[in-house]
Amino acid sequence: MLETIELQIDLGVPQISDKEFSLAIGFFDGLHKGHQTVIQRAIDTSKKLGIAPAVMTFNPHPSHLFASGNGKIGYITPLEEKQRILSDMGIDTLFIVTFDQNLADLTPEEFVVQVLKKLNVRHVTAGFDFTFGAKGKGDMEQMTSLSKGVFGTTSVGKVADGDEKISSTRIRKLLADGDVAKTAALLGRPFRSIGIVVDGDKRGRQLGFPTANMIPSEEVIVPQNGVYAVQFTVDGTRYDGVCNIGVKPTFDHPDEARKTIEVNVFDFEGDLYGKQAIVDWIDHIRPEQKFDSIDMLINQIAEDKETAKKILAKKV
Repeated sequence: MLETIELQIDLGVPQISDKEFSLAIGFFDGLHKGHQTVIQRAIDTSKKLGIAPAVMTFNPHPSHLFASGNGKIGYITPLEEKQRILSDMGIDTLFIVTFDQNLADLTPEEFVVQVLKKLNVRHVTAGFDFTFGAKGKGDMEQMTSLSKGVFGTTSVGKVADGDEKISSTRIRKLLADGDVAKTAALLGRPFRSIGIVVDGDKRGRQLGFPTANMIPSEEVIVPQNGVYAVQFTVDGTRYDGVCNIGVKPTFDHPDEARKTIEVNVFDFEGDLYGKQAIVDWIDHIRPEQKFDSIDMLINQIAEDKETAKKILAKKV
C-alpha cells in the first residue's frame, strides 16, 4: 500500500525512518511512458539494492507560483490519480513536496543536503533533462557531484514516440487538439477525467438521450470541445458511452455558457446524481457545432451514438 508523506521546506524535512529509498524524482504530470520508464528504473534499482522504491513529486505545479491567469498550467493527472497509478506500479512511498517560494529559493546544494540526504535516499533516478534548485541551476551531473557518494544516481535518456520526445507539453497540445487516441498511446492508458455527476438541465432526456453531467475542475485539463467515444465508470462498473464536452451552442450563448461534460451512457438505468464517475476518453468523433434545428441535433446525436459504438467495439 502506498504511503504518502507531505513535506514543506519551511517546516523542515524530518528524518523519516531507518528505511532507505531508491527515489525517482520529477513533477511527473501525466505519468506518461517517459515518466514510467524513469520510475521503473528506480523500482529495478530498489530491487538490486534491497531498499524501498519511492517517488518524489511537487505540488502545485511551478507555474502556479510564478504565473498568473492563463499562464498557470492545467494538470494532466490530478494528485489522487497520480497516487493510484504509482501504487499500481509498485511504489512504496510517495513524497509530495510543497512547491512554494521556500523550495524555489533553495540552491542545488541545499536541496541535496536538506532534502535528499535527510530522507535516507540511497539512489536517485531522474530524466536526463531534470533540473533542481533555484532557477533550475542543478542538473543530474551536479546531483552526482553533490551527493558526495552518499547516494548513487541514474539519468534516463529521452523516451520518444517516433522522432519526438514523449512529454507533458506534447500531451497538453494533443488534448488541446482533441486527439485523445494519440494521447492514450503516449500515456499507455486512456486519458481520464474524474468528477461528481451533477444535476443538469434535463435537456438530453427531453431529446431522448439522457446524459450524466460533470463539471470539470478548472485546474485539470479537459480535451478540446467536441464529441467523443468514451468509457464511463461508476460504482466500479464500466459502460460505453458517447460524450459531448463544450458549451451547448445550439441552446446557449458560447461566451456565457459554462463548459460541461455530458455523457450518454449506453445500457444504463438508474440515478447517477451525486456519484463519483470516471470518463476514459477513447477517440474523437467530431467538433462541437451549432445546429439550426432540434431535429437536426437529434439526428446527429443518434449518428454520433452509432459511431461511438463502432469505435468502442474495436477496443480490446
